Amino acid sequence: METAPLPAHRGRAALVALTGTRTPALSGDLALVATRTALAWIFVYYGAGKLFGSFNGPGLHRTAIYFSDTAHLHPGGLFAVIGGVIEFGGGIAVAVGLAARVAALALFGDMVMAMITVTWATGINSMAAPPGYQLNMALCVSALVIVVFGAGRFSIDALAGRHLGDTATSRVDRSAPSHVVTVEDVQGIPGYLGTRPDHGDE
Repeated sequence: METAPLPAHRGRAALVALTGTRTPALSGDLALVATRTALAWIFVYYGAGKLFGSFNGPGLHRTAIYFSDTAHLHPGGLFAVIGGVIEFGGGIAVAVGLAARVAALALFGDMVMAMITVTWATGINSMAAPPGYQLNMALCVSALVIVVFGAGRFSIDALAGRHLGDTATSRVDRSAPSHVVTVEDVQGIPGYLGTRPDHGDE
């Protein structure tokens, strides 16, 4: 007759589940999807605002002026285009998981540059313009997660990796020798299984 687990055992199991450091594969992949979605949402929003003036964004002209006057990046127009492309294109790439590590590294650098040139001097929670660096720091760390762990299984990178892995495996199988080495093939080799050659063969 089976007995129900004791409440103490249930409590211990719950404590282990809460404090354990091993992450199930599916949970890790879903967490990466959530991280990618948040990054894409924010960076596509700001990147589209810089490049196209979308979402009531400044557009290229005003962004160029801001980069020149506030961030002291010259020429402002060039850096406005670079920043917009990194944020808009990098956000889309992270969203679908295409070259996600490279895209996330570019987004990480974009936020580091924003902190160095503008927001770090204003502190972590500036109430006046320009804003503080709290958002830049959060986005930096989130992008770094994708750089370290990749996009996860729910991504184009994962599909490409599986395809490349299957292709490499099939190539190895085709190039492998068809002859299988048997015991009879190696019994005549001196030293096989600890044997010594006869004195007559020396």
